[in-house]
Amino acid sequence: MPTAHTLFIADLHLAADRPDITAAFLQFLSEKAIAADALYILGDLFEVWIGDDNPEPLLDTVATALAALSKTVPIYFIHGNRDFVLRQQYAHRAGMQLLPQQQVIDLYGTPTLIMHGDSLCTMDIAYQRFRKWWNQPWWQWMLLKTPLTFRQGIAAKARRKSAANKARYAAQQQVQIMDVTPEEVPRVMANAGVLKLIHGHTHRPAVHQVDVNGKPGERYVLGDWYSQSSYLTVSPDNWQLVFTPLTDH
Repeated sequence: MPTAHTLFIADLHLAADRPDITAAFLQFLSEKAIAADALYILGDLFEVWIGDDNPEPLLDTVATALAALSKTVPIYFIHGNRDFVLRQQYAHRAGMQLLPQQQVIDLYGTPTLIMHGDSLCTMDIAYQRFRKWWNQPWWQWMLLKTPLTFRQGIAAKARRKSAANKARYAAQQQVQIMDVTPEEVPRVMANAGVLKLIHGHTHRPAVHQVDVNGKPGERYVLGDWYSQSSYLTVSPDNWQLVFTPLTDH
């Protein structure tokens, strides 16, 4: 009898120009996720999301595979900073249940906070200012009312700016700005009443020990899929990050 377990992934950044990542994801769904109790996708499933009306064939491929899995495995989705305007229309097509930006779930008796993780990076003031802006429902509503070509232009500009910021931080040896703020992590965990946190966004997979008001806690960081598939598997008695190199990268 299969061991009870739940899977967590984030930061796949699926895109038409990276078919190797898509192939790895589809294989993951058919070989790994199919046996899970549930699958949680913690944001940035896609490299960019410009609206549920995007006719890109990749979106249909992914939706079809997820919908097939959802017939036997519940799939939950938390928005990331790249796919923050993914809406119910696509979620329904893909058989995913949308969750709020932060959610406490019960993992085999362990209360656990899950999120994308970008809200923890408070040292990146410019990004947090931008994040506060695009989180406004009225702004998202207006954005989705614009022509598809306009949204494509905005997405391309945002990707260029993100790449430039990463390069600038690296050149100035300020890469830590893009990582979580150490003091923010225990604060958020304490507010949620948990000793376990799972998130993505930083692309720095690891397990960190956290002091939460004098109690030992743990922060699990999910990896991206640029050079390897990466997921966290949680069973009643074991939490493990798993990595597999992409075969065609």
